[in-house]
Amino acid sequence: MAMQKLPLLKLGIPKGSLEEATIRLFESAGWKIARHSRNYFPEINDEEITVSICRVQEIGSYVKDGIMDVGIAAEDWLIERGVHDSVTQLAKLVYSKVSLRPSRWVLAVAGNSPYEKPEDLRGKRIATELIAMTQGYFSRKNIDCEVFYSWGATEAKIVEGLADGIVEVTETGSTIRAQGLRIIDEVMQSCPVLIANAQALENPEKRRKIDQIKLLLEGALRARSLVALKMNAPSDKLEAVLEMLPALNSPTVSPLRVAQWFSVETVVDSHLVRDLIPRLSAAGAQGIIEYALNKAI
Repeated sequence: MAMQKLPLLKLGIPKGSLEEATIRLFESAGWKIARHSRNYFPEINDEEITVSICRVQEIGSYVKDGIMDVGIAAEDWLIERGVHDSVTQLAKLVYSKVSLRPSRWVLAVAGNSPYEKPEDLRGKRIATELIAMTQGYFSRKNIDCEVFYSWGATEAKIVEGLADGIVEVTETGSTIRAQGLRIIDEVMQSCPVLIANAQALENPEKRRKIDQIKLLLEGALRARSLVALKMNAPSDKLEAVLEMLPALNSPTVSPLRVAQWFSVETVVDSHLVRDLIPRLSAAGAQGIIEYALNKAI
């Protein structure tokens, strides 16, 4: 009986707010991760990888210690746990649970408070989930204040009179404003990052697999903000159509079977398409097709 091949790479992905978005990203990159309700070790359609799901706060330490070879962590928690210099950061993967933007840790106060800048909080009480990061922020500004841990509902600490300010994570700031609070400074921006154990990177086979993960994850993320456009244009309108088309390199132009007609294909930022398609049509392009991309390398 042939011996079963052991997985090459131990991969950690975050449980919680980033879990769904991370699994969707891996699926776009070509890896399907199937979770089981009763354990933290999902299946993945790659015999070279074994996957663990654990709290994002822990992944950096596991990668540093070699318990995992590679993982998706968050910059804020790498700093908070003091492991950001002990792991190799391979790529910033700019996404959150709902969008393609970094999370923001902000300093907020009550909307009707007299505090306008961080220095106004000297000697005051600040609630946060990230003690070390927040203490470092105030230390760099030479502001002496009391930073204490918030076990949840951080915004309510101000409302209840338990804190003069908070350092809390947000994407748009809408939740903070809805609580009647006001942002007076940005402490840091945080993205998910692909991190690896230094010894794993020295192993040629593991490095090959890690580089593959990095390449395809970055390609899948890049594709989310792009679309492909394909159209036909007559020869006398071709130059006018091409002048309108931004592209990663340059549009692909191919002659059609019908004389004096060309097929044009390109990739553009998705936010441009709404205004671009009517202009292309007016310039003489026909049969315009827009389609989504899975990866852009």
